[in-house]
Amino acid sequence: MLVDLLRGRLLAPDPAGTGTAVLAELDEPLGAVAPIHARPNAWIAAVGTGVCMLTGVGTDRVDLDWIVRTAPGPAAIPSAALRVNDATADAAGRFWFGTMAYDATADAGSLYRVDRDGTVTRVLDRISIPNGPAFTEDGATMYLADTGRGLVHRYRVDASTGGLSERELFADFADLPGGPDGMTVDREGGVWVACWGSGTVRRYLPDGRPDRVVELPAEQPASVCLGGPDGRLLYVTTARYGLNAPAEHDGAVFTVPVDVPGFPAAAFRSESGVPR
Repeated sequence: MLVDLLRGRLLAPDPAGTGTAVLAELDEPLGAVAPIHARPNAWIAAVGTGVCMLTGVGTDRVDLDWIVRTAPGPAAIPSAALRVNDATADAAGRFWFGTMAYDATADAGSLYRVDRDGTVTRVLDRISIPNGPAFTEDGATMYLADTGRGLVHRYRVDASTGGLSERELFADFADLPGGPDGMTVDREGGVWVACWGSGTVRRYLPDGRPDRVVELPAEQPASVCLGGPDGRLLYVTTARYGLNAPAEHDGAVFTVPVDVPGFPAAAFRSESGVPR
């Protein structure tokens, strides 16, 4: 699955491998989705300025059941026009999503957690452009990028509550081209980071040391995930947005063989009180 964020489309590769099929098309930005455990064709999604359940995905009737229509924004930035950005589920079945200003106003972004009972909590604020979050396989560590500031931070995650530790600087892109965007973690704890504006994807070791750089024929890598038959294919999405003269491969999806596999995407595990 992949999203065409500003056009509100949920996409999947078509069986022939020659393009993408549209599974859902919404009237608002679609930041990211995660599968819902034991519910076929159902996904939790960051949409517009909130989060909802998408049911009937891939059928003629896709329904939206809102968990929260508008997530509470930072009171200090009341005039910023906000939208959702990146999102994912963690190993405990919670869903995490970020919001940001359309014009990338500094400090207007936030990170939210949707617990299994549907409670929505703003857990971090004063972020410029939140990307990720990305979790280790056990869910004990979370990485979050602030693309506008060129930083990736690391947090320990309380398994029972989802509470976060004090942030720790993991990677600083100040001396690198581009900024950190979407991320994923592999089975050795290596962190793959799509580097917006640089045409590269970078892998970092768990201690923060740079390990590998993959160069792409597209300027704006937007996100990454690991998949394929053995988990050893790195998928990289790229964007054409904002480019005055997009080149042939801008906006394409790439695959890169890697040595260390990923792990299956976590699912949101809804409990009573969540729209069904």
